Amino acid sequence: MITIAVDCMGGDHGPQVTLPACRQFLEQHPEAALILVGLAAPLAGFSHPRARIVTASEVVTMDDPLEIALRRKKDSSMRVAIQQVKDGSAQAAVSAGNTGALMAISRYLLKTVDGIERPAIAGQIPNATGGATTMLDLGANVDCTAEHLLQFAVMGSALVSVLSNKESPTVGLLNIGEEVIKGNETIKKAGDLLRSAAKSGDLNFFGNVEGNDIFKGTVDLVVCDGFVGNVALKTSEGLAAMILGFLKAEFVRNVFTKMAAIAAYSVLNALKKRVDHRRYNGAALLGLRGLVFKSHGSADELGFGYALQRAYDAARNNLLDRVQVRIAHAAPLLANSESVQ
Repeated sequence: MITIAVDCMGGDHGPQVTLPACRQFLEQHPEAALILVGLAAPLAGFSHPRARIVTASEVVTMDDPLEIALRRKKDSSMRVAIQQVKDGSAQAAVSAGNTGALMAISRYLLKTVDGIERPAIAGQIPNATGGATTMLDLGANVDCTAEHLLQFAVMGSALVSVLSNKESPTVGLLNIGEEVIKGNETIKKAGDLLRSAAKSGDLNFFGNVEGNDIFKGTVDLVVCDGFVGNVALKTSEGLAAMILGFLKAEFVRNVFTKMAAIAAYSVLNALKKRVDHRRYNGAALLGLRGLVFKSHGSADELGFGYALQRAYDAARNNLLDRVQVRIAHAAPLLANSESVQ
């Protein structure tokens, strides 16, 4: 039985989205259980034999500064949900709340894995192959050293191996060109470290990749700093919205377009499904001594359900242990990279 703790109050919509998503998840996963955390009143009407309610007296809002979320709201639904993971009551926690607060509270309560200085946010972006490219960092660390990028690559490889069942996923370093000489000094040094990791068998390093490779699916995992990663993520969401908007506009523009769209309905429907970012919702906070997943704040019931699914898959496939095994194997390389920092 896999148990997931859910911050039911987080996100733009709170319980009106999280609770229906939780109920549907329980119906689809008879071997899963949920701990629903939130204010007493909104959760009072929820009942399921595999759901337990834990009340909290406070809520971290999307606008709360880190100081408020971490130091003052000590009984927030977000913090109580993560505490369930720390106490061993749950194998993973999911929240759609304030990203900065979620990272800060998770890091404070769960601590980082030995050998990892900074946790990172890893998520998926749909690509042209029909699958998704995993990226990290997506916003937790704006300024990264080459050593941090190496750590991200090691953690991300473990995540992809769980999500995609690939023992040795390909890793690309996001750069302004494929050539080794391209990029700033941090990227060049990161490339050297990643090539060393490939020689020692710690990574399957493909080399430098460019922005278009994310959407082409050139590699399984793309590593970058949080500033670039977050821009890429928001760009992909905007691109998906533009495509869907264009299809809708063309469908109603004139009779001929309607007829063509009707004739190609199955193809258009498949395209819509492929670029729907809700299907890839649920970003992992990697590098912690516990599993925490971040849902998009504006996620609807479908999107939040996918975040629950991501957390469930990670717990069921022992992602935490697999990350720690990879980090332990790469420990000499990580230590050497830090010593020359």
